Amino acid sequence: MAVDFKQRIRGTRRRTSQAAAAAPDITPLDAFESDRGRIINSAAVRRLQQKTQVFPLERNAAVRSRLTHSMEVQQVGRHISQTIMKKLAQQGRLEQYGLSGLERQFESIVDMSCLMHDIGNPPFGHFGEAAINQWFTENIDALFEQHRFTDNKGAMRALFSRGKISGRNAALEALKRDLCSFEGNAQGLRIVDTLQALNLTWSQLSGLLKYTRRGDQQKPQGSYLQKKVGFYLSEAALLKQMMTALQMEAGRRSPFAYVMEAADDISYCIADIEDAVEKGILSIRELPALLNRQYEQLSASNAFAVPPEQAGFMREVTAEAIQAQDESHLVGSFFIRLRVEINKKSVPHASQRFIDNIDAVFAGSFDQALMEDRSGYHALLESLKQVAFKHVFCHPEVEAQELQGYRIIAGLLDMYKPLLKLDQATFAAMAAGNKGTPLYETRLFKKLPAKHLVAYQEKLQDLDGFRAQLERPLSGTPDTVWEFYFRARLLLDYISGMTDQFAYDEYRALNIIE
Repeated sequence: MAVDFKQRIRGTRRRTSQAAAAAPDITPLDAFESDRGRIINSAAVRRLQQKTQVFPLERNAAVRSRLTHSMEVQQVGRHISQTIMKKLAQQGRLEQYGLSGLERQFESIVDMSCLMHDIGNPPFGHFGEAAINQWFTENIDALFEQHRFTDNKGAMRALFSRGKISGRNAALEALKRDLCSFEGNAQGLRIVDTLQALNLTWSQLSGLLKYTRRGDQQKPQGSYLQKKVGFYLSEAALLKQMMTALQMEAGRRSPFAYVMEAADDISYCIADIEDAVEKGILSIRELPALLNRQYEQLSASNAFAVPPEQAGFMREVTAEAIQAQDESHLVGSFFIRLRVEINKKSVPHASQRFIDNIDAVFAGSFDQALMEDRSGYHALLESLKQVAFKHVFCHPEVEAQELQGYRIIAGLLDMYKPLLKLDQATFAAMAAGNKGTPLYETRLFKKLPAKHLVAYQEKLQDLDGFRAQLERPLSGTPDTVWEFYFRARLLLDYISGMTDQFAYDEYRALNIIE
């Protein structure tokens, strides 16, 4: 496949107004500036200011939220993009790859992908993610077995029975896997298109697809691009349209996602350590020795192949950071210099890896992260992550907060569970505002956001079109089954979209805790 970035950088959208279609002077750059405005002004981005990076419900404003972290990732993503363009320009290869005149567009797509990369994360971070998946795994069988539907002969049957997994049951097993595979990246894609209806360009949307596995698919062995769920069954048609619009093959990701991922890898490993120092969990005095020792251990392990000239990377970085602190006597100087020195090594390396593998990166088949190549650059970031894992994430304060978050998420799902136990007719009557529906469930229903209900109802109105995009046996699954699936998605959308503080307040209110 010839590398031509004009195939990946396009200003087209899924929904185009008549006015936009009649405006021939709209350029891709104009389209991406429009994307930027839609994203920055979205509620999903605003909510990041009250979502956890590491420390839930943190009152210290100097400790990162998802929003401040995402802004840092933006800066690194822009830096990598600019470095890629500069190197390609110096080599006279911009025209060869269809990038001449598209440098700003490339940077803008990466920039906004970085800002959005965490918008699908639930309250309390990865622990909230784990709580959602465990709750659904523990409850999904009973919910499917309790739920009834009318078959073609007019008989009432359970959605799922514990018999042989074939035919109808095989499709239901796929739906169960999908509902038990909540993942922040997949939810982010659902938020920007299905729930927020931002109608971003296909190019901008592609920058969010970090993993290529659908939620119902089994995890394959040895595939980096499919190690996590990248999108749900609910967005299967959206992915097909995107792949067609950008001339991408199924199971691939866009080149912008590689840069966004590298920017995140470089940013968060430093941020977690700095936040731990701000919280008093780690001290500047002990940090250089911890980092140096961890780097040396990784360099000597079989997992890495660090060449001799990279053996002193971490000592070089920490020595510069210590010198900066000694000269200014400010703790902040240590991390400013630490970040500068790590970026000076990591950003050029990520950029060169992008260029060295540009054919596979463009095709979306490059099956590894740009920063994960067993080199000293890789070991540098991994050392920061390992120190955080050993000394921050296992700290009693962090573990206590994670347990609280876990209990809040599981508790909220328990409280809203009655909505999933209703039969379709009762739930439809409730949605229509009819009288005579169960009082408690009706009160719960009224707390669901209007935009989430609209997304649920729109899917039900186009079930035939939705199923037409799926392969068998999924395409033959009855309407009632899909209604239950989208109702479960409705509940997931609501609870996963909460901020940490809102989830905490909602849990207290429903438990009558003052």
